[in-house]
Amino acid sequence: MSTQTFDVVGMTCGHCASAVTEELKALDGVTGVQVDLVAGGTSAVTVEAARELTPAEVGAALDEAGNYSLAP
Repeated sequence: MSTQTFDVVGMTCGHCASAVTEELKALDGVTGVQVDLVAGGTSAVTVEAARELTPAEVGAALDEAGNYSLAP
């Protein structure tokens, strides 16, 4: 089991957090997602999965969810 935290920009509300959660949970092996929303700032997204996720996988899921991306 792996727990990783990613810094995400672009989220402004609960709907954003829900969209990001839904897309990340769709990734193979993901068992849980927790979003600590900082509206308009950098939010912390913690993902529990059976394996380590790559930044590219997470970035693609964020893009699919909307106008969100990993913080530089």
